[in-house]
Amino acid sequence: MKIQLRWRSKIFTIIEQFFCFDQIARISPLFFLVLFSIVFISLVLLYSAGHGFSPWCIKQLIHFALGFSIMILTASTPIKMWYSLAYIIYFVALGALALTAILGTIGMGAQRWLKVASIQFQPSELMRIALVMALARRFSDAPLTESSQIRKLFIPFILVAVPVFITTKQPDLGTALLLLAGSGVLFFFAGMRMRIVAVVLSGFFASLPILWQFLHDYQKNRIFTFLNPEKDPLGNGYHIIQSKIAIGSGGFWGKGFMKGTQGALDFLPEKHTDFIFTLLSEEFGFIGITLLVGLYVVLIFFNFLLSISLKDEFARLLITGMTISFSLYAIINIAMVVGLLPVVGIPLPLVSYGGTSLVTLLISQGLILSAAFYRTKKRNVDIFLSKT
Repeated sequence: MKIQLRWRSKIFTIIEQFFCFDQIARISPLFFLVLFSIVFISLVLLYSAGHGFSPWCIKQLIHFALGFSIMILTASTPIKMWYSLAYIIYFVALGALALTAILGTIGMGAQRWLKVASIQFQPSELMRIALVMALARRFSDAPLTESSQIRKLFIPFILVAVPVFITTKQPDLGTALLLLAGSGVLFFFAGMRMRIVAVVLSGFFASLPILWQFLHDYQKNRIFTFLNPEKDPLGNGYHIIQSKIAIGSGGFWGKGFMKGTQGALDFLPEKHTDFIFTLLSEEFGFIGITLLVGLYVVLIFFNFLLSISLKDEFARLLITGMTISFSLYAIINIAMVVGLLPVVGIPLPLVSYGGTSLVTLLISQGLILSAAFYRTKKRNVDIFLSKT
């Protein structure tokens, strides 16, 4: 009996060394209110889209339970451990991404899914987290000083270029551009000079005619459709035209829960994934849109406030990178469904149906909380954390 108690004591001691679950009590109820509200909106919309709990609502609830548990575990892990694992996680994600090109399953015209046993996931979503972690560690180890910025940018450029290239070849241009844009903003926050930023942007825009030649026909058609969707209203322009009709028909108050016509009569394609914002607009109108966007703004704003309260460079850049990625997800998806950007496969964060996206987004928030728990304060900015 005494031996068993000793072993239990040792096990609990080891767990306490690696995980600090007492820190979870410091999370403000405001954070849980915002997070649960966004997920509740998702479940309501998925219930409406599927006309019941099956097939999407109940699965999304299970995905959230899994992701929330991993988020708590991630937040309870000291940020120093994530610093140590940053490159390892990057190369694991890169390996999974490369393996997708060989063994991946094809869906929606792209080979972007990897199946392990009965679990199917999208490695590019894991790479979104891993890339931010790797860049945050690199920039914290080798700060971009004025005297040697060009030399110190070489490795970060390689860290970005390899996964972007692999993702583009799947082909998954939307995720590739998201990785590229998020990394570019993180380079700026890491201290890259404006002169270098201007040169890189000029080179990118100058190379657009060349890059155009490498696009697939369906990608070119998406751009043509974005410029003139009415040219092919029953083909390539169908998605965006139906999306605009649904958004406009919602008006100020919306048509009511499960009373939309475009979604209920299946005129609206992908209403549970990429175009779920359209379903929100049709059924709950401007009020529903304002509520969701407001919740996004609160979450993004408070995360940015947490980042400016840090002295540790890795933690600061980690929070900044994760928040930028989340923000780009929301902005690009909303702009896409209202016709301000071409249609790309970018989900609405925490709302669109999809286990990989939801779980990785919650892991991202767990990393943000981990950095906030174990930070060295630069100023007293405790928004989602209690003072105790």
